[in-house]
Amino acid sequence: MPEKKTIAVLGATGSQGGGLARAILNDPASGFAVRALTRDVKSAKAQELARHGAEVVHADVDDPASLAKAFKGAHGAFCVTFYWEHLSPEKEHAEAKSLAVASKQAGVQHVIWSTLEDTRKYVPLADNRMPTLMGKYKVPHLDSKGESDHEFSDLGLPVTFLLTCFYWDNLIKFGMGPKKGPDGKLALTLPMADKKLAGIAAEDIGKCALGIFKKGATYIGKTVGIAGEHLTGAQMAATLTKGLGQEVRYTPIPPAVYRGLGFPGADDLGNMFQFFSEFQTEFCAARDLGVSRSLNPSLQTFEQWLAENKDQIPLQ
Repeated sequence: MPEKKTIAVLGATGSQGGGLARAILNDPASGFAVRALTRDVKSAKAQELARHGAEVVHADVDDPASLAKAFKGAHGAFCVTFYWEHLSPEKEHAEAKSLAVASKQAGVQHVIWSTLEDTRKYVPLADNRMPTLMGKYKVPHLDSKGESDHEFSDLGLPVTFLLTCFYWDNLIKFGMGPKKGPDGKLALTLPMADKKLAGIAAEDIGKCALGIFKKGATYIGKTVGIAGEHLTGAQMAATLTKGLGQEVRYTPIPPAVYRGLGFPGADDLGNMFQFFSEFQTEFCAARDLGVSRSLNPSLQTFEQWLAENKDQIPLQ
């Protein structure tokens, strides 16, 4: 039996990396083994991966030497950054550069870089339809990923650019779930008007990434977008109503109102939703549902994800 090829998975205890690590561990016929990279090898999530057969290795995206060591001997690398831990586009770009350099030094044969669009290609800084943030970004957490793509291509790496999208898990972890209004009724509030939002279960991102690694050279040098469904806010609210067993109304608000909600990153997310809304056609077209399902045949719909996760959504 041929020896399994090692995939070094950054953020293996997080959403995307964790999904990929579990996907490989749950597919013994894939031909791959997991090297789970994490800053804390003693964490409960790291130990759980180790119990299921992962090689757990310390690596810190802010420590290039640790990355080079962790990538050594790996066939593939899954590279992801952690913008919401620090809210710094410059730091995220530095992280991406460190990942690209480490991949090059280690001679990795297939790199997947989890990225997003640089929205300034669609909305230049001089375009006042949405405010410019931090002096040089429209949607910082998208732009900083998109502008980092060249770090991988400049080094001539065998890279696949994986375009992700809105996590439905944000309804659980990011405070975006339905909330009770003054009348006691639940409302899903998004600045998306009647436009469709490309969404996905975070777990499915990792499963799609495994599908890309399985395809080998097919996707090297390519950009691949993934989504579970493209749904309007009204469609999401209808699914929530059915799944939660109580009425959930959709309340669209202007992006400017969302930007003013006052929580950390509200302006960034307000601009993000405005971009998703105004460029719905381009954003959704870049995330083909058929391609996504070909990579991950068990791809979940929003209804399926909700059935499994509804009890975790805080209904405030």
